[in-house]
Amino acid sequence: MNADSGFEMIRVEYLRVSVTDRCNLRCVFCRPAGDCDFLQRQEILRFDEIHRIVRLLAEYGVRRVRLTGGEPLMRRNIASLVRRLAATQGVEDLAITTNGVLLERMAAELKAAGLNRVNVGLSSAQRQNYRDVTGFDFLPQVIRGVNKAIEAGLMPVKVNAVLLKGLNDDQIIALAGMSIEMPAVVRFIEYCPTTGHTRPATDYIPNSVVRRIIERRFGTLSDTVIGYGGGPASYLRIAGSAGAIGFINCRSSCFCHTCNRLRLTSDGRIKPCLYSAVSYDMRGLLRGHADDEQVRGVLGKILDEKHRYTKLNSFSEEFCMRKIGG
Repeated sequence: MNADSGFEMIRVEYLRVSVTDRCNLRCVFCRPAGDCDFLQRQEILRFDEIHRIVRLLAEYGVRRVRLTGGEPLMRRNIASLVRRLAATQGVEDLAITTNGVLLERMAAELKAAGLNRVNVGLSSAQRQNYRDVTGFDFLPQVIRGVNKAIEAGLMPVKVNAVLLKGLNDDQIIALAGMSIEMPAVVRFIEYCPTTGHTRPATDYIPNSVVRRIIERRFGTLSDTVIGYGGGPASYLRIAGSAGAIGFINCRSSCFCHTCNRLRLTSDGRIKPCLYSAVSYDMRGLLRGHADDEQVRGVLGKILDEKHRYTKLNSFSEEFCMRKIGG
């Protein structure tokens, strides 16, 4: 047990890396109108700096790396970073979370560079409603991107949906139905509040409600699905479907005590918890000409202290998701 946190120590083996704070959508639960205070180019970690941090964390047992944003596919030459990280000793699983707008033309290149899997944010299956959620009419491009990712073998392709009352709660059946014909995992993620400018916390829909709606339409979900990763999602299946349904109950139940991840922000800070105000300035360390042994010392300290700053479903800290990395 960790004396500071009061719960069992979990080995940290997962790093989420934000490669940019820029995004080409304006999703109402992440980047509302007026949110445009982007970092300057020199403030963002360079690829060699990201690779160095990943390489050293891999020595401590980090095995899974996920590239996020903002929108990571907007980062120039992102495939070259994928290639470097995929070749890093100790990294066993490399994935990207994307909104899918640019995925159609990049899926094959990313797979060839060594990417294993992709998660695509898609919170509506209806064109006008998608525009209401994201601010843009890109649904056809995203659907083609999902199909290209499947074709390229970036499996399992996971489709992540965030539902809000009165906005896209009528999309539950259509989204769940995507898993019937398409070999994809459609995951429903309970909405967590971020800044005060996004939708209120009370707009979230518990996944228990989402599941009841799905089962009224498609019948009882099978609970025999396994093998979709080591995260907090539970996976089920509609009878006879090619894909699966996932539920991430980040509001209605607490899985913070099992958290095995760190987050590296696009400006080079490591956060031990999404909602923690604590962060460690790695960019300053690297650009201050620290050698590997000095960097290892800081990383070891971060890993030792990680659970001290896990905030157990506390949503008190305001932050911008695109800056930290989704």
